[in-house]
Amino acid sequence: MKILIIDDEQLARTELAYLINQSSCFNNEQVNIFQSEDINHGLGILIKEQIDIIFLDISLNGENGFELAQQLHQLSYSPLIIFATAYDEFAAKAFNVDAIDYVLKPFEPKRIDQALFKAIKALNKRSDITTESLTNLLTIELQDRNVVIKQDSLISATVNDGILTIITKTEQYQTKNTLSWIKKRLTGTKFVQVHRKSLVNLEAVKEVQPWFNHTIILIMTNGDKVQVGRSYQKKVKQLLGV
Repeated sequence: MKILIIDDEQLARTELAYLINQSSCFNNEQVNIFQSEDINHGLGILIKEQIDIIFLDISLNGENGFELAQQLHQLSYSPLIIFATAYDEFAAKAFNVDAIDYVLKPFEPKRIDQALFKAIKALNKRSDITTESLTNLLTIELQDRNVVIKQDSLISATVNDGILTIITKTEQYQTKNTLSWIKKRLTGTKFVQVHRKSLVNLEAVKEVQPWFNHTIILIMTNGDKVQVGRSYQKKVKQLLGV
C-alpha cells in the first residue's frame, strides 16, 4: 500500500503519517508513506510511484489542491483522494472531483481510520473487478497470431479432426487444440459440454428441438445447430429446465 500526503505544513504531514501508521486498517500489510509540501513535487511522486491513496490539503502556499485533483486523469492509474484540510466549506466540491472522503483538521484518529477503511474497501472492490475482468478473457492461438476474446462472447466450440472451431457472436476461429483445452480455460457454469465433440454457452441457447432417435439439438442465437449427445441429454435438459 502506497500513500501520499500533500500538505504545506510539516507538522500536519508528520501527524497524519503517524496516525496512518497507527491505524489498524491494514491487516499487517506493508504501508509506504510519501510526503510532499507542494503540487509539483507531489505530481512527481505520483508519476514515479503508483500511489494508492492521496491525503490532499486544499490550501498549499498559494496553490490549490483541486488543481492536482483535476490533473490525475493524466496518470495511467487512478489513486483515491482523501481531502485533509482545515476548511469545511469545500466538501461538496471535493466530491465533484471523485474524492473518496473529506477529513478536517485537527485530525482525529477515529476519523482517519474511517477514511482509510473506506478507501481500502474501494481499492479491494476495484481489484476484484479487475481480476474478474481478466478471468473473463480467453486467448486463442491461431496459425499467424493470437487473439483475445471475452468468454461471454463465446457461443459454442466444436472439435473435428483435431481442429477446434470456436464460434463467438461476431467471429469464428480455428485452432489446433482439444475440447479439453478450452474447457479448462472457461470459467463459470454457463459453459457446458453437450457432446463428446462440443460445448456451448447455455446463455446463447435460443431453442431446444427434438432430433433423431429421441435426442435433441440446440438452436443457438446465431442460428447454428448443436447436437446434444445421448449421454449428455439428461444434464442439459435439467440445466435448461426442459
